[in-house]
Amino acid sequence: MEYNFFALISRMKYIDRWALMRNSREENLCEHCLEVSMIAHALAVIGNVRYGKSLNAERAALIGLYHDASEIITGDMPTPVKYYNNKLKTAFKDVEDIACHTLIDKLPDDLKPSYENIFFKDENNENDIYLWKLVKAADKLSALIKCMEETGSGNTEFSSAMSTILASVSQMSEVYPEVNDFVCQFIPSYGKTLDELQEI
Repeated sequence: MEYNFFALISRMKYIDRWALMRNSREENLCEHCLEVSMIAHALAVIGNVRYGKSLNAERAALIGLYHDASEIITGDMPTPVKYYNNKLKTAFKDVEDIACHTLIDKLPDDLKPSYENIFFKDENNENDIYLWKLVKAADKLSALIKCMEETGSGNTEFSSAMSTILASVSQMSEVYPEVNDFVCQFIPSYGKTLDELQEI
């Protein structure tokens, strides 16, 4: 029997982010998820190494890799619409959950539990809940990087989004020391040229 899960997942590359905004460089969902995966892994490593936590950094990376997979079915809903009010936020969360289950149903039965473990958090595990919050922070950091790249290229279309996301990242930095460390030590480099990044 054939299963469609990975063929569907491979279509993340066809979903453009920031579709309602003028981009100097378009970003697809596949690129975004890879970046979130790497940042989420880094945040978990920072938490373990510097703050004595016992976070599964590899799991953080996997969650980040699949965190927006539901958009294969739902499309990329603009943030202002998704979070317009609590009723719409709850409704869209339900739609995302249905989309995730729809994707998982495209797997053989014996593989489904392993992927359910990636697509859904363990609500009874404090470490897992914290890990998902770090993935959410990684998602915001990725959006911040995108805004920095666009405004750095002279695209003022992203100025307002950058202010909003900066405020959100700033709040997260106060709660999660891993996020603060990443912002202070790694985010400034995203504004550098290739030559500057390669300097010894």
